[in-house]
Amino acid sequence: MIKPLLRLSKSLLISISFFLVRFASIIPSNHLRKLALTCMGAKLGKDVVIYSGFEVRCPWKLVIGDGTTVGHKCILDCRGGVTIGSNVNFSSEAAIWTAQHDPQSPTFAIKVAPVVIEDRAWISFRSTVLPGITIHEGAVLAAHAVATKDIPPFVVAGGVPAKVIGSRNKNLTYNMADSGYLHMI
Repeated sequence: MIKPLLRLSKSLLISISFFLVRFASIIPSNHLRKLALTCMGAKLGKDVVIYSGFEVRCPWKLVIGDGTTVGHKCILDCRGGVTIGSNVNFSSEAAIWTAQHDPQSPTFAIKVAPVVIEDRAWISFRSTVLPGITIHEGAVLAAHAVATKDIPPFVVAGGVPAKVIGSRNKNLTYNMADSGYLHMI
């Protein structure tokens, strides 16, 4: 009797948080969107910019460093935990997944693993990071790429599955908050 009740309570809590995040994602103010996520347990650094239309699952398992920008309609599935460093750029519609079904499982079981995005990485337009992956410092995941394994520091990775297609300057010093970009509210 207690286990089903606990499962129902957890399911209800997740459903309520999903609804609240959906509502927060349409608030026409970056400051209010960040406040809403923080009230739901997300840990956000200073000068974080979160564009509208985002989706965050289990925001209490989200950590974002200073000066990071999360683009329009990004999906951050934090069920397994997501840690994002400082000065990271997420282009519009990028997705991070920390939980997925195991295609080899006879019961279609779910595998859950955390994702880490290190400082000054760039997750480009409509790219996808799968569970358990680390995108290392300064790495770029090119548009429409799918990271199925860790991406080394200071490389450009593209394709499905993503593979190294180039390198990036290792002397990155930019601070997204000081970059002078005009962010939409």
